[in-house]
Parts: sequence; C-alpha cells; structure tokens
Amino acid sequence: MVISKEENSNIILYLPESLKEALEVISKEETIILSGGTDLMVRRKRPSGLIPRFDKNTVFIANLAELKKIYTLRDYLHIGAACTFSEISNYELIPDYFKIVIKDIASPAIRNVATIGGNICNASPAADILPLLYALEAELVVGSLKGDRIIFIEDFIVAPGRNVLGSDEILKEIRIPIVNFNEYYYKKVGTRKATAISKLSFIGFLNVEEDVIKDVRIAFGAVAPTIVKSKKMENELIGKNINNLDEISEELIEDYSDLINPIDDQRSNKNYRKQVAVNLLKDFLKLK
Repeated sequence: MVISKEENSNIILYLPESLKEALEVISKEETIILSGGTDLMVRRKRPSGLIPRFDKNTVFIANLAELKKIYTLRDYLHIGAACTFSEISNYELIPDYFKIVIKDIASPAIRNVATIGGNICNASPAADILPLLYALEAELVVGSLKGDRIIFIEDFIVAPGRNVLGSDEILKEIRIPIVNFNEYYYKKVGTRKATAISKLSFIGFLNVEEDVIKDVRIAFGAVAPTIVKSKKMENELIGKNINNLDEISEELIEDYSDLINPIDDQRSNKNYRKQVAVNLLKDFLKLK
C-alpha cells in the first residue's frame, strides 16, 4: 500500500492495492472513502481558490480491481461500485435503458470519473441513477473484514445524504435482477439538457402480454426525501388490462400523490414537481 501525506497537513491519503488492504485501514480508524469524488468534492468545497476540505485520513478506492468488474451470473447483472458511468454505458452487457439514464447524467467529463457506488452512497434524492436502481429492485453487496452482507437499495438509503453503511464497510457491488420488460419510459426534468441536477425524474417498466400487465415498476426521483416506489401499488396493477386502466386511474393517482412530497428549493417549487410527476405517471400508463 502507498501512503501519501500532504505538505503542511496531518491528513494521510491511503492508496491500497487491494480491497482487503482498504478494509484493513477503515477497520482501524474513521476515514473518508474517495472514488470518483464528483459528489464528495462538492460537499467539501471551500471558497474559490482553496482545495476541498478533507478533515480525516482518506482511502482512495477508484482503481481497486475488485470494484471494477461488470458481469452476469445466473439471473443477475453485477456492477462493481467503482465502475464509472462511462465504463458502464460502454459495456456490451448493459441494457439500453441503463445507457439512456446514464446519458442524462451531468457531462461526459464527469461521467468519465463519477462512479455508480458514489452516486448511491451520496444518497441524494436527486441522484440520477437511483430511480432506475429502485425500479429494478437492485441489491447492494457491502463488505467488511467480518464478511459481506446484502442490502436492498430501498433499505440502504434512509434519508437525504444518509445510508446504513458502517464505518468499517465499503460498497462492493450492485446486483440487479435480470427481468425482461417489453416497455420502458424515462424522463428527467431539469433546467437544461446537460449538467443539470434534476428537478424530478421518472422511470417506468412494463411487461405486457396480450394486453395484460404481467409486471410493472414505477419510481420517482427528487419528489420526496428518498426515491418513491410502491410495491403495493405496482402489485395492484398486475393482472389489469393495459387498455382499461382509466377505470382505476383516479384512485391510482391519489395513492401516488400521497407519496409524492417534494420541496421548494432553488431548482423548482413543490407544486410544479408534484404536478409534473403525476403527468409523467399518466403518460407512462396512457391515462386520460
């Protein structure tokens, strides 16, 4: 392991050569884990001209081979937590709907360094990749020297900027169940086309056979403290005729409206966010 120390600073930068080395460091002291840094640098920024503030020893994990793998095994797509969005998008096994979401993330330069694990651990309600991962019911593999544990993504993020990752743990891998959908719908609403934090986002998946809904997934981003997804409401749609959903549209919209609780901020206001979110749901399900 390479250990570096800044001049005129007590902060140590650890450059482990393996995941085991990284886990050994964080098991002994409280550290900052750094990968792409595109979110972390913003959170720790200081006035113009000054480098970001790192007040703890830092472990750099972006180049760990164990965190850079993408592969399929049995019924899962596995993506290493340190894979950048560009690496994911360029990989041949990645479905088109993944690539469409990634294309709307920030700019090419940021996608070249930003990692999927960082976007998850940052736990922002406006994180671009989260609605997709919630909709696909992704599982997260979290590791420490004690072993691994698997956490459903909706149980991992508990509030804006907060997750259940222990101080001695690293997010290793995202496991996504491989499910065949014959329709998908994605919209990100932002101030501009590129390099925009979303005002809100929506993704929906449908598997329809002979006009009957066999599977449906719906997720909203940036309209509540965490991503909005309701398995209960999805289950109520399964078995329904896709052409007759207007019969239950009023109840469905009311139920989702109860879950959609956006805020006013510098990007948008809560009334606009709520109305657009409902309109996107209607558009996805072709409701009147």
